Amino acid sequence: MSRINTNIQSLIATRVLGNNQQNLNRALTRLSTGLRINTGKDDPAGLTASEMLRSAKVAITAAIDNSNRADSVISVAEGGLQEISALLLEVESLVDRTASTAGLSADEIKANQLQLDEILKSVNRIANTTAFGDKKLLNGDFAFVTSGVNIIEATGTARTDVDNLRINAAKVPAGSYRTVVIDRVASSTYGSVSAVGNGTNASGIKNGTISSPVTLEVKGVYGSEVYSFASGTSAASIQDTINSSTQLTAVSAYTTGLSVMFTSTGYGDSSFVSVARIDSAAQATFDIKGGTSSRQEGTDGTITVNGTTATVDGLEISISTASLAMEATLASAFAGGGIQATQSSFEITGGGALFSISPTLGLTGQEHLGINSVTAAGLGSDAGTIGFLSSLGSGQTNNLTSGNFAQTQRIIRSAIDQISSLRGRLGAFQRNTLAPNINSLGVAFENISAAESAIRDADFAVETSNLTRAQILVNSSTAVLQLANAAPQNVLALLG
Repeated sequence: MSRINTNIQSLIATRVLGNNQQNLNRALTRLSTGLRINTGKDDPAGLTASEMLRSAKVAITAAIDNSNRADSVISVAEGGLQEISALLLEVESLVDRTASTAGLSADEIKANQLQLDEILKSVNRIANTTAFGDKKLLNGDFAFVTSGVNIIEATGTARTDVDNLRINAAKVPAGSYRTVVIDRVASSTYGSVSAVGNGTNASGIKNGTISSPVTLEVKGVYGSEVYSFASGTSAASIQDTINSSTQLTAVSAYTTGLSVMFTSTGYGDSSFVSVARIDSAAQATFDIKGGTSSRQEGTDGTITVNGTTATVDGLEISISTASLAMEATLASAFAGGGIQATQSSFEITGGGALFSISPTLGLTGQEHLGINSVTAAGLGSDAGTIGFLSSLGSGQTNNLTSGNFAQTQRIIRSAIDQISSLRGRLGAFQRNTLAPNINSLGVAFENISAAESAIRDADFAVETSNLTRAQILVNSSTAVLQLANAAPQNVLALLG
């Protein structure tokens, strides 16, 4: 080489040394951080993909934490419900023992009532104090809020189609509402048996009275009673006698023309009325439609909720879909076809316990549960003639001195059924929703972590090899650069 202004070999050696130095630095960085991608220039596409996977991992971690927190909330609620359940069983024991009034003194009944009052206070205390942090769980704060259940007719009068509404779960858009439309496709019916007396008046015209003594056995879902009617008993008197024992039989009666109609007080397949002659009088004396005895059962109607066929048991309906789970007792005038309207609707406007348990936020990733109040005033039912647990307190309609033991027992069992149903529903949510969700999210987290690792993490075997190679190349490039820089010194020999 005889030129010294531009040392081409030195430039080449410098460029190669710089590249080798970059490779050495990259290998050192990857080995020190454990990451193959440390900056965007390392792998732009890989960085974008790995950042998306990291975002998914963060969302999954939050969803798992939310699911675990939801499980803790439900466990706290379950603890309170378990205590209330035990108290309700104690109430049933007190009522059942007090019902044997002949074996108890007035002081004992009074003492039992005092115990019952204390139990009701305990139920209210547990319902109002069971909380997770500052969130009250059992006092009705997590019940859904509805609007339009009571319908105002064009005449200005109110009509209630739904007597006892319980929204168990619903997906309600934020800041909006969900409309629930109930359609009566076919009416539920009650059991009905018709009978007419063959008696006549002084002019020989039939007047529906009994022409000779008759003994009847009348049965319903509550039990049976035997009635003996004297000759000349009118249809109205038969009606009054039957209705005086409705609480014992679940059978009522009304007159239509000369006939007496025996009807079950309930609707649906589980309700029935049976009227049978248990005497030797002639059939014509009191003619029961169907012969000497007749048993007629009600039928369950067909009800749809938002287009989905509901499970119907008389006037009780229930439905469980991905967007709505509810139970309701429909008014007999609606489900039984007593009014012309075949459709009723209302709105769910808010409320409920909202748990976000999915990595993707939105309605599909939310679980919205309804937990109604379990205070004494909230346990029981306002449908039909059942009543609420609070009516068992001193001075109330169904206290132990009232003698309404059969009615009181129905209230207690309705309350026990509500608590057990709520516990079962919350338990099913823990077992069949939260637990599988946590497990599936855990698996998803593992798979996404593996994918992110494959893209972003450094392979130490490869990077160690790269480091060794880069070190050797840097050393050799340095030596070459030294030689290239020394080469122009040979020009001095030409200058002598």
